[in-house]
Amino acid sequence: MRPSRVAVVGGGISGLAAAHRLRHLLGPDAEITVVEQADRLGGKLRTAEVGGRAYDVGTEAFLHRRPEAAELVTELGLADRLVHPTGAPSTIHAAGRTRPIPVHTLMGVPASVEAVRQVLSDEGVRRVAAEPELPPIRLDGADVAVGALLAERFGPEVGDRLVGPLLGGVYAGRADSLGLRATMPQLATALDSGVGSLVAAAATTMPAPPQPRVARPPVFGTLSDGLASLVHRLAEVAGVRTRLGLPVRALLRRERGWRLEIGTPAAPEALDVDGVVLAVPAPSARKLLADVAPAASRRYAEVELASMAVVALALPPGTALPERSGVLLAEGERGPDGVPYTAKAFTFSSRKWAHLAGEPVLVRGSVGRHGEEHLLQRDDEDLVAAVRRDLALLAGVTAVPVDAVVTRWGGGLPQYGVGHLDLVRAVEDAVAEVPGLAVAGATLHGVGIPACVATADAAAARVAAHVLGRVR
Repeated sequence: MRPSRVAVVGGGISGLAAAHRLRHLLGPDAEITVVEQADRLGGKLRTAEVGGRAYDVGTEAFLHRRPEAAELVTELGLADRLVHPTGAPSTIHAAGRTRPIPVHTLMGVPASVEAVRQVLSDEGVRRVAAEPELPPIRLDGADVAVGALLAERFGPEVGDRLVGPLLGGVYAGRADSLGLRATMPQLATALDSGVGSLVAAAATTMPAPPQPRVARPPVFGTLSDGLASLVHRLAEVAGVRTRLGLPVRALLRRERGWRLEIGTPAAPEALDVDGVVLAVPAPSARKLLADVAPAASRRYAEVELASMAVVALALPPGTALPERSGVLLAEGERGPDGVPYTAKAFTFSSRKWAHLAGEPVLVRGSVGRHGEEHLLQRDDEDLVAAVRRDLALLAGVTAVPVDAVVTRWGGGLPQYGVGHLDLVRAVEDAVAEVPGLAVAGATLHGVGIPACVATADAAAARVAAHVLGRVR
């Protein structure tokens, strides 16, 4: 029985988690190769040195309430580095004012009128109060755009002031183009069950009030030395062979297994394996699947992408930050001078995370929603200046940074449009017909780390089952 050989295309969190699971399933003798066209592993998990400190300039945390990422951290022996936010409140800047994010909402959808009374106008409050009396919502299994449904039931304010900024923070997208079923599945499930109003549907998703003297479990987590440590440990434990800086130009089926054509046309290489996990963004998946799974390739082509940038600022010791974890900005907000804000969000990291308190003071600004690529065409110096101007207007912070790092994520976030779940189902059904092939990644079932790990585990299990049967 010869050792099995598997390739994982894509060295982000999905690809590395798949490689790690393949090692468990295939054993120590398997040859697992991770091919990544960039010169580094990690994808959107990147920890940079900013002001002499390790600071995440891509994904900064994961949803702790969903188990996959936290369990992986423990499995890898990193539990002693797991940290949670301080509890500093988060805010939204909308209609020219900065207010706390209402707690009794589902991604901004109010579970009661009292939850949003301080955020909306009198007319907006009236619309929320009246929504349960409107004719019941009947989806009949269909998907709808979040923005259209909110506008129909509440008028414009709930979408503009609450849901839009929150969805923009997660997906870098707009409520008008994001689908309900992929971005708010709990709400869709409640509506499918016969709950007829958005207020009532949101209320059914709210967790029970905590028992006296019992703390709520943390919502988010990260690693004290940066999420790059998760990347490094995955690669180490999985014992993979990494091929960096090499694009995969073609994926070919052979009589027994697969051939990957990698490298450049001037310096081509071939990698022959028994199975393949594709953990790449939609455009790359579309290209590689064009001949081997054309139906999946066509559906991947329908996925739109948003680009964004993170501007990380190290501010001088003693710089005062607001007593909150950060602020999300509603789309279209302008400063007192009438000039639109460039940033869509700020994280006051030295307030949000206890391990980042101290010197220097760390802040990160996020720039770019779907369709706002023009904002990212500025050079780094201009982008830093624009973000600093926003920070001064929103938080009164005018200190000159001692360091600034701009990290651009071109096409970094897939957009979960109307019908996204049907699209994903079609992709997975088409790939399931091809032996020894599986797909994983943020395009499928969620853009966060736990969702990516879940798709990686499923992909690894599928490929391992095929490879073990064939090799034996």
